[in-house]
Amino acid sequence: MTERPRRLVKAYRNKSFLDSKDARVLRILAEYMEPKSRFDQYRIEDTIVFMGSARIKPPSETGERARGARGPGDGARAPDATQGGADLSSYYGAARELARRLTLWSKALDSTNRRFVICTGGGPGIMEAANRGASDARGVNIGLTISIPVEEFDNPYVTRNLGFHFHYFFMRKFWFAYLAKAVVVFPGGFGTLDELFELLTLVQTLKMHKPLPIILFGDRYWKEVINFDALVRYGTISPGDVELLFRTDSIDAAYDWIVGELQRNQALAQPGANL
Repeated sequence: MTERPRRLVKAYRNKSFLDSKDARVLRILAEYMEPKSRFDQYRIEDTIVFMGSARIKPPSETGERARGARGPGDGARAPDATQGGADLSSYYGAARELARRLTLWSKALDSTNRRFVICTGGGPGIMEAANRGASDARGVNIGLTISIPVEEFDNPYVTRNLGFHFHYFFMRKFWFAYLAKAVVVFPGGFGTLDELFELLTLVQTLKMHKPLPIILFGDRYWKEVINFDALVRYGTISPGDVELLFRTDSIDAAYDWIVGELQRNQALAQPGANL
């Protein structure tokens, strides 16, 4: 009786190897190459990144009046974020409206590629709000999620095929930083602080050569949470380092500053739309 030949498995189909320590470099490379392939397919050249807490709910879920989610052009201001989670709900509306306006502006640019696409961490809270605002403007948008042991969530506003799921935090943060031309940071916790300070460090140390405007949205929240003036006073940062950030509570001011910086830094022609 003849033995049946043993079927050999090709290395790139060998799951036990691909999941092993020895193949870690391949998994890291995959989290670079696979997103790059999709970004190229969708002709995405650069992004505006929104960061902020996943715990901030829309006003409709907290019972708060949607003070930050008024109609376009109202100059809505988010309230001071000092009284706990309920007050923070208005930042959901502010993120949604700012992302909507920026998406309309970017779509009006004369470009063959998609410019300044809204990009978030793909989760709930502020991330959902920004993806939702871009979706309101019928713009493509990006969600870069991460595998962590948290309850499942659904952010239905991320554009199909532009939702990514990372294992490695550093590869996820690479894609935040690599494509970003501006960053808007809403109130957030450890994850938001981690992402903010990594970007600030890259800009401060000139490891990032491109201009990167960074907004802290929610002035009083950030003044209470991070005392930049104390860092200057103790000499651990330079006075000029504080100027790496623009702080505001105004959707209008945030929009005008971002658009102005991008037009100046990227040599853009004025779009035709009057937003």
